[in-house]
Amino acid sequence: MTDRRAELLLVLSTILAAGGWVFSKESLAEMPTFAFLGSRFFLASLILLAFCHKDLMKASRDDLRKALGCGFLLATAILLWIYSLSVSDTLGEGAFIMSLTMLFAPFIGWLLFKQPPSASFWIALPVALVGLGFLSLANGWVLANSQVWFLASAFTFAFQFNIVSRVAKTLPTMLLTCIQLFVTGVIGLSLSLLFEDVPTSISPNIWVWFAMSIILSTCLRFACLTRGLKGTTAINAAFIMILEPVFTVIFSVLWYSEPMPPQKVIGCLLILTALIGYRGGFSWIGKRVLETRES
Repeated sequence: MTDRRAELLLVLSTILAAGGWVFSKESLAEMPTFAFLGSRFFLASLILLAFCHKDLMKASRDDLRKALGCGFLLATAILLWIYSLSVSDTLGEGAFIMSLTMLFAPFIGWLLFKQPPSASFWIALPVALVGLGFLSLANGWVLANSQVWFLASAFTFAFQFNIVSRVAKTLPTMLLTCIQLFVTGVIGLSLSLLFEDVPTSISPNIWVWFAMSIILSTCLRFACLTRGLKGTTAINAAFIMILEPVFTVIFSVLWYSEPMPPQKVIGCLLILTALIGYRGGFSWIGKRVLETRES
């Protein structure tokens, strides 16, 4: 696969991921939160199982135990995200907050595994935090309830990313993803049975949104992501994945007429700048600062 084709697949995966925000929000209009979450990921895991059942038979018990643990972490992060989504009317803003996972991950990796972040991280983080501050301006410099939950989800995803990056060295990617989706689906369905009432009816159009969330934003997105990652470098992929919150903002403005006052635009641009800078743009600045301190 050529780099250009791989990069186009990665761009498509970001579009599908951004569309997933809309698909999920529309589904939650009539579907109970946990029921939607559990059904979506359980069915997606069954679809992926068709492609990795042979690897499942070969996996060791210890590897499966670790994969189940990763699934529990993913379920926690997804539950926080889906709750944030259910109480938020600003999907684009939430997407940019969730994109901070990229910056939280090296910090948590430093705490867990003593892996110091790169020099560019220490420049990108304050820029991102200033951007987050601008997003909270509409609430008088106080984070809204949905923003707090999105932040909690981003931190949990960052923690899960660090754990999964180590477990992935011993398990095939498709199998690890399948197990994580399966655990998330089982936990979501269990919570639904315990705490949610079954709706008397659900509109046909809601089932369409639900199907799109499974087929397009879960299965097809993952397939495009996996194929794309095999044909390009990690740095190129990282830059392309930054497009997800941008597309989410576009979809939210077009579909929900999400307001974009100046302070929100500035906040999103600052977070986007921090993400791009962290992936290379700030590295030379960080090195110069460190060299100056050492001298």
